[in-house]
Amino acid sequence: MKAPGRTTATVIGFTAVLMWSLLGPLGALSGEVPPFLLSALCFGISASLAMGRIAVMEQGFSVLRQPAKVWVLGIAGVFGYHAFYFIGLRNAPPVEANLLNYLWPVLIVLFSALLPGERLKWNHLLGAGLGLFGAGLLVARGGGFSFEGGNTIGYISALAAALTWSSYSVLSRRLGSVPTEVVAGFCLAAAVLSVVFHFIFEETLMPQNATQWLAIVGMGLLPLGLSFFTWDIGMKHGDIQVLGASAYAAPLLSTALLILFGFGALTVTVLMACVLIFAGALIAAKDLLFGSSKLANSTNGE
Repeated sequence: MKAPGRTTATVIGFTAVLMWSLLGPLGALSGEVPPFLLSALCFGISASLAMGRIAVMEQGFSVLRQPAKVWVLGIAGVFGYHAFYFIGLRNAPPVEANLLNYLWPVLIVLFSALLPGERLKWNHLLGAGLGLFGAGLLVARGGGFSFEGGNTIGYISALAAALTWSSYSVLSRRLGSVPTEVVAGFCLAAAVLSVVFHFIFEETLMPQNATQWLAIVGMGLLPLGLSFFTWDIGMKHGDIQVLGASAYAAPLLSTALLILFGFGALTVTVLMACVLIFAGALIAAKDLLFGSSKLANSTNGE
């Protein structure tokens, strides 16, 4: 299948950010299901559907025959990120853990400078910085930050989550020839490993009603499913700096949806964060939105 042009791939990649914004409200509706069990259920749904798609493809399951480095990167990225993130949340205050986790968009912007043919511009750095500050306001919810020594394991895990996802995203660019369908294998491995971690670290508590099951199905279809495939396309063929900076829209939109569904309140802090993140995304995507000679050439394909 022919790779999409740079602008098209960037737009496709941004749909992952939109889907990740559903993670907050769907997670709130999923009840008290333990984190690794929740991951196992969601990744099990996404992997089953994706494997079904592969089964009817012309190449079939042969598409999954990839070098070991592809599997190591994919499993470390998809499962490793969520494992570190959940460990961070369990061993540090959620606000501080979330703030450290949300370093991954700005790390993507910074790490992308190491890729061949990519370079950072002032608008990428400024946009990512504004987004980081806005995300910080959101996760702090108007309060302060207190990085206490007793939560070292949680802080290290949350930072490891940010480093894992940003590294996976940027290194995916070096594997542009690997079909996106291979992400199905990463999701399947994440489901299996989540089951293992669940039985080691958690007590089993299944969803209690139809609402919780529907929320879990929704998570498996979108934020913990289709999003990984569209993000893969964006990272491999799109504008990686723009996607990194615009990823801060995820906590913004997630907060807005939580407020809309009655899980939060609209405050001055939320409005300030909205302005900062929106302004940061516009600045980072300046070339994409308003055009440039370089962009015009890149839209013809890779």
